[in-house]
Amino acid sequence: MPNPQPKSSRQSKNMLSDDLFDVVVIGAGVVGCAVARRFVLEGAKVAIVEKASDILDGASKANSAILHTGFDAPQGSLELECIRQGFREYEDIRSELGLVQQKSGAFVVAWTPEQMDALAGIEAQAHENGIVDAHFVDAKSLKAAEPNLSANAMGAVNVPQESIIDPWSAPYVYLHQALENGAEVFLSCHITGGDFDGHVWDLWSGNGTLRSRAVINCAGLYGDILDRDVLGQAQFQIIPRKGQFVVFDKAACGLVSSVILPVPTEKTKGVVLFGTVFGNLVVGPTAEDQQSRTDATTDEVSLNALIAEGVDKLPALAQMPVTAVYAGLRPATERKEYRIEAAQDKNWITVGGIRSTGLSAALGIARHVFGLYEKFGAEHQPIAKPVTPQANVLAQTGARDWQRGGHGEIVCHCELVTRREIEAALVGPLAARSLGGLKRQTRAMMGRCQGFYCAAQVAELTDGKFAQAMSERFAHD
Repeated sequence: MPNPQPKSSRQSKNMLSDDLFDVVVIGAGVVGCAVARRFVLEGAKVAIVEKASDILDGASKANSAILHTGFDAPQGSLELECIRQGFREYEDIRSELGLVQQKSGAFVVAWTPEQMDALAGIEAQAHENGIVDAHFVDAKSLKAAEPNLSANAMGAVNVPQESIIDPWSAPYVYLHQALENGAEVFLSCHITGGDFDGHVWDLWSGNGTLRSRAVINCAGLYGDILDRDVLGQAQFQIIPRKGQFVVFDKAACGLVSSVILPVPTEKTKGVVLFGTVFGNLVVGPTAEDQQSRTDATTDEVSLNALIAEGVDKLPALAQMPVTAVYAGLRPATERKEYRIEAAQDKNWITVGGIRSTGLSAALGIARHVFGLYEKFGAEHQPIAKPVTPQANVLAQTGARDWQRGGHGEIVCHCELVTRREIEAALVGPLAARSLGGLKRQTRAMMGRCQGFYCAAQVAELTDGKFAQAMSERFAHD
């Protein structure tokens, strides 16, 4: 049952909006942004709620930025269906929304005889999953394609359609499209409970109440807690899985042209070597189950192990400096599969357990969730000619703002971020309200010097804009 709440609170006039929404989406990670966009395009009146001051502040802020084809997803699974649909839709809307996609391809590389034996099964699974161009290559062909790999590489399965993308500009433009076509967003808004009268939800937060006919729980790392707080029970338990990464300097990016994947285990896809659209090379992630839903710290032992594994597979990395390290948390559960469930009697859909494939599957998940919602009996008229905003282009190969006149000046020289880009990121409904939010929107302070040269100017430009001033943040570090 929903959490008990005093009658006076249920009847409170402290409303966040006077509107009755068709749907409230709780959680503005990549999946929540994609869901909000899909529902708006289908004609629903949507609000999206995020407890942080910036979107993408949970699991979505740290990932591998790979757009997967689904070649290794469990056969017949919902995950496979969503990845394949998400991949196709991303390609369909890429030009329209100005999204980045670099088809680097991937090699699933065997380094031991046992892994070599597994490659035939990986190739067969890829074909079963509809990725028919996946094919085995021997050591000689692999060496010709990736000459810098260690001589210990014994063979691989090549998956030509695997891609790298910008992991943040995509969900930002998903949500921008939702907003420009009528959605509302409520940031720094933590849903604490709710009441459903059989037709309409009253959702309570410290900021006030929202009313909606249906609710989509996209709360990621807190999805089970939200279900318990509002519905009284959860069908799954989040077991946060930390993934640590090492980012090598841009000079390392030319060492490989493809994503280098390991033969996966039951628990994890394993440590990957991959370039980014920003021109770096990354090694990671680890896979560490933990209790904390907030601890995304890195540790020297794990990072050194990642570096050693990277050098073992790509020896030239030994001569390359490390630019940065980071860690992200994935909302794993006690079971491997996605935990997407509809409570039809409560007009509530929970989107849980979306682990490492969330970026690839988000658009497909959104379509699946809308299909579940339609079973509630809702009917809407899709928008005939939706507004189509353009994503920020931050990829190294794209047409960047510094190349256009009138940008003011280049503030971050490592990543070529202009004053105009920073100022634009500080206004509007999704304005950056934290340094992390600004980094995701502009890449300021994310380059080789990690803000050593530009932090003072960034602090000046953001003065009064952040919930916590940069001077206070660095004083506490």
